[in-house]
Amino acid sequence: MLPAYAEMEDVQLDMRGYDAIEIPAGTFIPVMNAQEISTQYCSEGYKVKFIVTNDLYMHDTNIIPQESYIYGYIEKINDPVVGTNAAMKIRVSKLVYPDGVEIPIKGYLYNSNNNVFGGGLSEPVKYKKMAQRQQKVYYTTLQIKPSQGRKMGTHTTIPAGSNEIVVLTAPAEITHTLTN
Repeated sequence: MLPAYAEMEDVQLDMRGYDAIEIPAGTFIPVMNAQEISTQYCSEGYKVKFIVTNDLYMHDTNIIPQESYIYGYIEKINDPVVGTNAAMKIRVSKLVYPDGVEIPIKGYLYNSNNNVFGGGLSEPVKYKKMAQRQQKVYYTTLQIKPSQGRKMGTHTTIPAGSNEIVVLTAPAEITHTLTN
């Protein structure tokens, strides 16, 4: 025989009814970088944090409030080499609401260069001066042409407080919204 406190009625609790809101892949979320990120002192896997700068609405519902946090990490780093500057790619993985609720998301910190920051050509070693004769005018101008050789590349840095954009690469299911 069970003690009196162990006996419970078969009570079915009513669950609140809600529909998840799906944020489609390709959605841009404006954010501000919370700390400086640099290829000079960060490594692959380094955790990064961004602050959402604007409310994101869908169907008259504020689905991502301003001052939410987005967390991620540096997915790939290429060190600087002769001729090419350092590069990095940052993946985002989690959205945290101001009340502490966490929602997994998939995306990248957006950049028009396939989401890769940096990676451009380094400075030329020297410039050559070349005379260029002008067509229809009787004088010569001096043109400066870069040499073929390149200097050692430099590190890439995303400064703290810079305005960036997160782009979602997969739909995000939002089941939590804040109300005032």
